Amino acid sequence: MSPGPKWKIRLLETPDEMILVEGLERMVWPGSETDVTPYHLLLTAAHNGGLVLGAFVGEELVGVAFGFPGFYPTPDGPRLKHCSHILAVHPEWRGRGIGFALKRAQWQLVRHQGIDRITWTYDPLLSRNAFLNIARLGAVCNTYLRSAYGEMRDQLNTGLPSDRFQVDWWVNTQRVERRLGRRPRPVMTLDHYLSAETPLLAARLDLGGTPRPASEPLHLNGTLLLVEIPADFNALKQVDLAQARSWRFYVREIFENAFQAGYLVTDFVYEEGRSFYVLMQGESAF
Repeated sequence: MSPGPKWKIRLLETPDEMILVEGLERMVWPGSETDVTPYHLLLTAAHNGGLVLGAFVGEELVGVAFGFPGFYPTPDGPRLKHCSHILAVHPEWRGRGIGFALKRAQWQLVRHQGIDRITWTYDPLLSRNAFLNIARLGAVCNTYLRSAYGEMRDQLNTGLPSDRFQVDWWVNTQRVERRLGRRPRPVMTLDHYLSAETPLLAARLDLGGTPRPASEPLHLNGTLLLVEIPADFNALKQVDLAQARSWRFYVREIFENAFQAGYLVTDFVYEEGRSFYVLMQGESAF
């Protein structure tokens, strides 16, 4: 389908290919064999409207995207969507654009199926994922799910509530096409938003420079808001799980209140080791 600098992306449709997907899942989310999506389920989905996309370097699978059709309610009855369940990249191949290329291929195929909406979930405290999903792909979010998957048993998620953003990717909109076209829109910087006097819910830095949840009361004022999160939440979890839990409950309060007040996550800024969500009130996904 679409070549990258050193990889190729293709649809996966055979049992042997799905077994490779199982192996990549074990590498990306170690520690819980029961959480690996079984190859027979991947195969069944792929043969019944689902999409399993693999990124290969030679014969090695280095990335995968998996999703399947679903429905969401509307005033006129259920409407078809694509539920994107897995995006995984081999640890040694991260940061090279493979995740973006897999999502772009997914976007092309879902549009070909005549579906205009893709949804998925991710941990809102993971800056790398937020930058890809919101800034680069153009997904938006106004849905916060508390403990979406219950108690998770893999090494990346154990010890914390599995809170998630559910994002909406409206695949036929100018917003998304501007990001995935041949001339993607420039990435917005923190200075762009600060020059517009955007209110900033910033973290406070301790003596070691580690960001901690802000202690002041929440004030959700203005059309635009900037909300800071840790730049590397996974690293924080390794050294201070209690502080990681504090962050979980802090952002839960912020986003639940913001979404209830009509705000929508529309952008993400990552620069100089700091990370910020951009929220807009009354913004249309289109």
